Amino acid sequence: MRRVALAVLFVAAFLLGELTPAEARPSRMKVPRPAPEWIISEWINGPGTTLQALRGQVVVIDFFQLWCPGCNSFSIPLMHHWEEVFADEIKAGRIKFVSIHTVFEGHDYQNPDKLKRFLKRKKINHLVGVDRHAPGQRVPRTMRLYGTMGTPEMAFIGPKGMVRFQEFGGFDVRPAEELLRQLLAEAEATARPAALAK
Repeated sequence: MRRVALAVLFVAAFLLGELTPAEARPSRMKVPRPAPEWIISEWINGPGTTLQALRGQVVVIDFFQLWCPGCNSFSIPLMHHWEEVFADEIKAGRIKFVSIHTVFEGHDYQNPDKLKRFLKRKKINHLVGVDRHAPGQRVPRTMRLYGTMGTPEMAFIGPKGMVRFQEFGGFDVRPAEELLRQLLAEAEATARPAALAK
């Protein structure tokens, strides 16, 4: 039901001119595909970064909103779980977890001050970006670039900068985690020749 409601929201946004046809398409776009660079107005929990700067690493993006029920019950706990599972890979610089606060509703309530308090309460310590809005538009720019259907939505970026997974709402965690391990193996294989060349 929630997927239908969000699909209706995106159709309405398209009809009102907020989204182009490419931006209005569903989240299950063809993968792999080049990952768009995110467009962030403010970074929390550390200095900002770019996908270009993270090339060679696996990047896990959680598109979320602080008042999103699915984010609070699924994607945020999953990010905490994966940060424990892949703690060694995080320390080694092979994987990066990033959350992007993608607000397309409740703009007045879901402001950066409330977000910062929310992050402390939820013990979210990894890098969090606030998705930038173009003047007069309710749908933020990174959301448009990735064609996300709402929140929560997750994307995995492989070491060569390609979107290898993108899913809206809940999903089966086991195959997703296996894919992360595969992407980490690819990152290690990519890094090995570069290390030998030094």
